[in-house]
Amino acid sequence: MLKDKVRQVKAIMCDVDGTLLTDKHIVSPLTVEAIKKVRKKGILFGLATGRDVKSVKVLLKEWGIDGLIDTIVGTGGAEICDFVFGVENESYPLEGELIHEVMSYYQDMDVNFAVPYDGTLYAPKDDVLIQMLSQEDKVPYEVVDFSEFLKEPRSKVMIVCQPSMMDAVIERSKTFKNEKYESTALKTASILFEYMDPRVNKTYGLKQVAALHGFSMEELCTFGDADNDYDMTLHAGIGVVMANGSEKTKSAADYITTDNNHDGIGKFINRYILQEE
Repeated sequence: MLKDKVRQVKAIMCDVDGTLLTDKHIVSPLTVEAIKKVRKKGILFGLATGRDVKSVKVLLKEWGIDGLIDTIVGTGGAEICDFVFGVENESYPLEGELIHEVMSYYQDMDVNFAVPYDGTLYAPKDDVLIQMLSQEDKVPYEVVDFSEFLKEPRSKVMIVCQPSMMDAVIERSKTFKNEKYESTALKTASILFEYMDPRVNKTYGLKQVAALHGFSMEELCTFGDADNDYDMTLHAGIGVVMANGSEKTKSAADYITTDNNHDGIGKFINRYILQEE
């Protein structure tokens, strides 16, 4: 069944953190070579990530994949950047009023907040949490007055916390409500819990890319690991999940490959897409 599906693949889209990147924040040599080979076959290769587009562009060279990316779905599906057609757009940002309310709802907890914008993480205060996120993602941060910063809608807001605090953050989220604005929330990393517009997810962004290039979701192969990859894993023709992935996302997988430190993407591409094994 899987071998029949791979013959239809016209595009491969990968999550970044915990999926394409190793824990050393690079793409392994084996996977880089596999990417080069599939692109030579005419298969589109892109990224589908929670990171904002500009920060991704800055880091492509450091990750070892500069010049190998055809398209980016960024900010969890809210941003599109297509290098082939020169298309960039952003959809459904959150109103500042809603972000203020989210922040107020967690104000008694040991957390910080971050909003990615134009390649920078914006935070309302400087502490070890925003420093940790900035260092982990290799994205600069800036502390600003959120009463001014949130006068414009923003793509999403991320709650940053220590991993030990995450269960409490998730539990608190179950009782958050706003009568005026809708939002959806989910854990995206061990230290991140995000709120965004409910219309936005990676599948939403991928459908835009698919329409732009003239392929269907059935002709798409995705790679992911975290809960925010569940939706695209479920809706792609082939949804591949890393061995280090969450149980929720693994439940939607067509195939579970080796983890991000053991060439999970490269091995799958070589064996099934390129059929070299």
